[in-house]
Amino acid sequence: MAVIPRSDPPSRIHPEPPPQTLEIDHFDHLPDSILLLVFNKISDVKSLGRCCVVSRRFHSLVPQVENVLIRVDCVISDDDNSSLSSIKSRSAAASGPFSSIFRLVVGGIVKPLQALGQFLGAKRSCGGGSSSSSSSSLSISGGDEGGEIEQGGVTHHSPTQVLKNFEEIRYLRIELPSGELGIDDGVLLKWRAEFGSTLDHCLILGASSVIQPNTRFSQLTDITTVESPDDNGSIPESFYTNGGLKLRVVWTISSLIAASARHYLLQPIIAEHKTLRSLVLSDSDGQGVLCMNRDQLEELRVKPLSASSASKRTLVPALNMRLWYAPTLELPDGTVLKGATLVAIRPSESKKEVSDVSWVSSAAFEEPYEAAVKLLVKRKTYCLEMNSF
Repeated sequence: MAVIPRSDPPSRIHPEPPPQTLEIDHFDHLPDSILLLVFNKISDVKSLGRCCVVSRRFHSLVPQVENVLIRVDCVISDDDNSSLSSIKSRSAAASGPFSSIFRLVVGGIVKPLQALGQFLGAKRSCGGGSSSSSSSSLSISGGDEGGEIEQGGVTHHSPTQVLKNFEEIRYLRIELPSGELGIDDGVLLKWRAEFGSTLDHCLILGASSVIQPNTRFSQLTDITTVESPDDNGSIPESFYTNGGLKLRVVWTISSLIAASARHYLLQPIIAEHKTLRSLVLSDSDGQGVLCMNRDQLEELRVKPLSASSASKRTLVPALNMRLWYAPTLELPDGTVLKGATLVAIRPSESKKEVSDVSWVSSAAFEEPYEAAVKLLVKRKTYCLEMNSF
């Protein structure tokens, strides 16, 4: 008997899904409030820009984000109008980070478009820079028009322009590619400052060298020669004669200049975004942090800052300072700071008691340096004064 093969209908071999499943978009079932929670967790402005091009709905929601992070790709000064070639030569020969005031520029927008969603591009590129040297993250450039600068076919936008499409920012963080202060390897220098319309307070922690726990035993001989069994917290005479005090003064002035320069360039952002409650300007090196809370932001809007006549930065008022010093300071985790120094700074006209240093511990750094602050303030206090500059 002949067998006649029969093929199954195509619908049995490749069944088509029900028509209604093809039209389901699960994001359509999520309320805007949930999507905004997700966007606020993302926070990074470039990632939010990419979200903008996903759909019209995303494009309309991203400007409502409250928590925004801007990672700055390069820093360009405001004072030069020459060509890119001369920029590179002067940048390499620059004597230091304070030769001019810096303007933040978010880099790497290869083909800028109108929508916020086009914030794509190369990371850490500044005029085709090479490595992580200072010339790749700190360039000296000409003026900009509308917050844009074009270098080597790459357009850079200032944070002010990047943020112009955000309507509800409450918490803003800006991260520089590096700290402004050029310090030697192994030297510790950290500062944290708060500003209103002028400096509210500043805390500076420094050490001539840091010995990590894993290298401590190899340098144990050096440590024991510095430690003194009868150390009473006083500064040794050698601190004044070997340049130790002079170095700390340089650290203090440099940190205050860096903080006041950062404060100055935040003016347009603060003026434009009335909803801001917190603003933090830090750097990827963890060198310095400038903070402004809601009251301080409002103070700056009501009372304009006083600019320095010498450069584009906020004028630093006359100061009262408290200094603590330890030739050697061993921290709980085993880290050893040699020549550890803590400087607490307030304006001379501050209404708060000069002797009140309770705020010092509350303005702490991350561990293990928070422990260093708490140990240093227990030592003998030295008072200094500094004129406005």
